[in-house]
Amino acid sequence: MGKSECNGNRVVVSLTYLLTESVAEKMLTNWFAFLLHKFLKECAGEPLFMLFCAIKQQMEKGPIDSITGEARYSLSEDKLIRQQIEYKTLTLSCVNPDNENSPEIPVKVLNCDTITQVKEKILDAVYKNMPYSSRPRATDMDLEWRQGRTARVVLQDEDITTKIEGDWKRLNTLMHYQVSDRCVVALVPKQMSSFIIPSSASFPRSISRYGMDVPFRSTPTSPDSPHSRVPMLTPDLESGVKIWHLVKNHDHGDQKEGERGSKMVSEIYLTRLLATKGTLQKFVDDLFETLFSTVCRGTALPLAIKYMFDFLDEQADRHGIHDMDVRHTWKSNCLPLRFWVNVIKNPQFVFDIHKSSITDACLSVVAQTFMDSCSTSEHRLGKDSPSTKLLYAKDIPHYKSWVERYYADINRLPAISDQDMNAYLAEQARLHSSEFNMLSALHEIYAYVSKYSQEIIETLGQDEQAQKQKLAYKVEQIIFAMSSES
Repeated sequence: MGKSECNGNRVVVSLTYLLTESVAEKMLTNWFAFLLHKFLKECAGEPLFMLFCAIKQQMEKGPIDSITGEARYSLSEDKLIRQQIEYKTLTLSCVNPDNENSPEIPVKVLNCDTITQVKEKILDAVYKNMPYSSRPRATDMDLEWRQGRTARVVLQDEDITTKIEGDWKRLNTLMHYQVSDRCVVALVPKQMSSFIIPSSASFPRSISRYGMDVPFRSTPTSPDSPHSRVPMLTPDLESGVKIWHLVKNHDHGDQKEGERGSKMVSEIYLTRLLATKGTLQKFVDDLFETLFSTVCRGTALPLAIKYMFDFLDEQADRHGIHDMDVRHTWKSNCLPLRFWVNVIKNPQFVFDIHKSSITDACLSVVAQTFMDSCSTSEHRLGKDSPSTKLLYAKDIPHYKSWVERYYADINRLPAISDQDMNAYLAEQARLHSSEFNMLSALHEIYAYVSKYSQEIIETLGQDEQAQKQKLAYKVEQIIFAMSSES
């Protein structure tokens, strides 16, 4: 890429602000994603991953409603279980799915967990060092409760023992099956699962929709014989039935009257939110400090950030904009809000992981705090302020000072010459040459340019830098050549 091409790159960047907002966001976000890949991998990735793991671990210490996504421990008031849920922590001994002769794997679960939740926790423990996409899926596995050599019970979220009262059907949990601490379980592929219960086994009984007392099916037989699992409820029983786990959708035990009652309830739950926030504080601080530092583990600030920030300052100087708040906002909209917020809220874009709804809600609170830290406006708190604002009210001024220091430190760094930027872009292109299809990308760009050719040519004709490089004429020639080929 030559010097003129680098200048043209600046023109393209400025053009994005003249086009639709979605185009600007996509171009800028992808530009940073490409050029900050190394920084993300070597520096920012670790504190982001540690935050994700800390949130996941903290949420799973308490009950999580598999239907509503609400949790006992949460940063988000919208995803907080308000009812008092009784639960116990159990340690199950899981047979190693890859080698049944190897030592059993201890897995911590809750007795109020659904069977699918238990399977997911077991998969997390057994395959903790394996990418999520390479693991077996919980839906493809059955959970067997093993007692001795022959007693094997397949546990499921729904079966003939599922409790149905009125129009409500409650998902089965370990408590429902009376699974106790230190029990032996195994995950097996669905087609291999069996249902074997000796005649002496004692398991809970349940009341069916029609008031019939339905016990588990008892089939004392040898392990080599064919067996069937506990039958699922038949489709005709499902009609009009609402499923619940820990909290019924209409069950708001904290119904309040008037504004005063609402405030009191919020204050009660704010204490619980603050306790969870305190547990995660170090991980949030570590991530923010990394993102707002010009040096990370001996690695210098990526050239792309300095180059872009200098470009924004040049544009401000050209247009006579000397308000530092405006320049600050431009930089915040450019990098933190267009790139880092998206990464914080969606770590699955970076890591091969699974993000649950409760983890997503908590990450959204962290992302909102990150955005507030980049704002120049004062956040005045009142009785109607959302809990997310109250939660980090004392921390945001501290984070804001980090942002201001970060922007000032970048401003003091030596400017990046076009030659150095060109060399950097060429090196990044070389490192990732096998990961992208250049012709496909060029085709997509051409499809867009040809669709909006008139607007683009007119804009290039009015831009000073574009006029010097005759970019409008060059675009016309490319469109003409491509049209002739087609």
